[in-house]
Amino acid sequence: MFARTQFAEKDGNDAESIYEKIRNEILSGELAANARLKITALAKQYNTSTNPVREAVQQLRGEGLVLFTPNQGARVRPIDMDYVRDVAEVGYLIEPYLMRLFVETATQEDLDELEAIQDQIESINFSDKARHTELNHMFHELMYERHYNRVAFGLWKQHREIMGAISRRIPIAIGRQEAILREHRELIEAARRQDVDMALEVLGKHIQAAGRHLVNQLRIEQSKEAKHDGR
Repeated sequence: MFARTQFAEKDGNDAESIYEKIRNEILSGELAANARLKITALAKQYNTSTNPVREAVQQLRGEGLVLFTPNQGARVRPIDMDYVRDVAEVGYLIEPYLMRLFVETATQEDLDELEAIQDQIESINFSDKARHTELNHMFHELMYERHYNRVAFGLWKQHREIMGAISRRIPIAIGRQEAILREHRELIEAARRQDVDMALEVLGKHIQAAGRHLVNQLRIEQSKEAKHDGR
């Protein structure tokens, strides 16, 4: 019995690890759009059994990153402009709901911590894309992580991780960089005043602009790739 339990725990850990690896490869573009995901081949690649791979693929299917086609099996969902737009709209729906409670209940310590994260964001000034993405996630997560609605927070976090992974592939235009820093400061100021209306107005602008920028930059990247492939 003990051995079987130990095996089950290991299998579960493997599934989580494989899930993260496949997910990162899809979002980073290492796994090409519409690429077939063959369970046995992936198990061999990751040096594991087929069970954790199958579990990981099912989980990714639930997130919409893997598609199933009759008689063809699992394939990678294209990370195209339509998909990015749809994911961005999830944030536009959820974040104002999460933000409202933070602005109403934020303590001085919360606000000081938020400002400290923003100071770090400004200190690297987009010179380290991976670090900026990490700090940007921390900035928003601090405002939402203690919300009582754990389902909404979980959906936001899933959405944010996807957007962050995609954005790491895309350059941030100078104008958008300046706007991000300005909008973050405006959010902090609104929270300090406990001005919910101001916070939601700034947040709406922040989310919409981020989504548009990501879609536009993705369009440019895909256009470059198309021209390169046509040579």
